[in-house]
Amino acid sequence: MSDQAAPVTYASAGVDTHAGDKAVELMKDAVRATHGPQVLGGVGGFAGLYDASALLRYRKPLLATSTDGVGTKVAIAQAMDIHHTIGYDLVGMVIDDIVVVGAKPLFMTDYIACGKVVPERIADIVRGIAGACEVAGAALVGGETAEHPGLLEPDEYDVAGAATGVVEADALLGPERVRAGDVLIALGASGLHSNGYSLVRRVISLAGWELDRDVPEFGRTLGAELLEPTRVYAADCLALAADPGAGVHAFTHVTGGGLAANLARVLPEGLVATVDRSSWVVPAVFDVVRRLGSVPWTDLQNTLNLGVGMVAVVDANGVDAALTRCRELGLPAWELGTIAAAEDLDADGSAEVISGTKGVHGGGVRLVNDYRTS
Repeated sequence: MSDQAAPVTYASAGVDTHAGDKAVELMKDAVRATHGPQVLGGVGGFAGLYDASALLRYRKPLLATSTDGVGTKVAIAQAMDIHHTIGYDLVGMVIDDIVVVGAKPLFMTDYIACGKVVPERIADIVRGIAGACEVAGAALVGGETAEHPGLLEPDEYDVAGAATGVVEADALLGPERVRAGDVLIALGASGLHSNGYSLVRRVISLAGWELDRDVPEFGRTLGAELLEPTRVYAADCLALAADPGAGVHAFTHVTGGGLAANLARVLPEGLVATVDRSSWVVPAVFDVVRRLGSVPWTDLQNTLNLGVGMVAVVDANGVDAALTRCRELGLPAWELGTIAAAEDLDADGSAEVISGTKGVHGGGVRLVNDYRTS
């Protein structure tokens, strides 16, 4: 073994535990703001503790859980050095998946892997996660920041999270409740949300567009549009589901795979949803991506949400009540289509039908009419 000029320490290997401690100090007030009396132990413990006594009031409580990340949208945040919004994307991707079954989110944990802990940056990320958890009505009970020098560059990071919620068994939403005659209510997206950024980034890279480019169609810079946070639907969806007049039977979260693929996951066999693509105007960001990259509509609709972030499946008699409730919540919503028995539909082959997605062999979704872009 050769002599070394200086001893090797954890810090010289690229890991700064003091920076991690500073990050916790900077973020802890935001995390505590999500805590109600159910959260025990505060910030910094080995495990987050949550008092589940309230579950004793349930007749048959079902726990729902989900985990996800943000994907390559983090590259936009890193390039712009803006980190306080990416947490909304994480919470939207994780918590809104459990709300689909009607589950009330209870708590969430997060994980951040980075090349170098910059306390202010890590605190910004976690403040965003905490802020979105407040919007969703969930407690942020724990997390972990891991420094990975040599694996990630100093300014690189990735985020992931997991959440747990609860729903009464007889209030569970999903395919078992969906019936022929039900109506689809679209809940508008805030933008690209957090899916398809590999496609979007490839398009803008090939076009040579910079993030500080002013785009007239957006009324702001390209970077600002791409970094628009994911809309967090949790509280609004639960309010809609609790409205007896709305008659909500199911929700679907429009994430990777697009509208039709995700809608097909919540339909039972034998039923087909007809989605009217002319029922809304596709927001400018999607059309700009399409035109800039000559992206086929089929590829676009199978990758991006195209302006529909969530869909509620409601009883035909509940449409007016559902739309009224959405207006009261400040949530853009419109009638998107209907559900019918497969044998009752015109099978002339003129409509595109999508089924059997994500390993779920249920109903199908047919897309009719053309998209509107203005």
